[in-house]
Amino acid sequence: MAINRKMDFQADEIALADLAKAIAHPARIAILKILAQQKSCICGEIVEGLPLAQATVSQHLKELKAIGLIKGTIEGKTSCYCIDWEVFNQFIDRFGIFAELAQNAPGQVQSCC
Repeated sequence: MAINRKMDFQADEIALADLAKAIAHPARIAILKILAQQKSCICGEIVEGLPLAQATVSQHLKELKAIGLIKGTIEGKTSCYCIDWEVFNQFIDRFGIFAELAQNAPGQVQSCC
């Protein structure tokens, strides 16, 4: 049986991996793009902007909401969503570590393969 060694990594590495996993589907990237283009929370327009069924979009929204990248409210049959910019900016900051590593890499020359 395989052992999950995820907890052996640093908390910031785990958090970045969890965020990256949450956006690792083209539909979720598209949803974030749709939400980012709006000045306010949007409701049914998300489904209209994607080539997916409403139930599939709802599942993707659920994943993005679970990781905290979006927030939403439900009133009756209507659900409205928007990006949680604080969490989104934390993700960008965490992902920025790779830019720092690249800038500090000696020579940045491909020496393998």
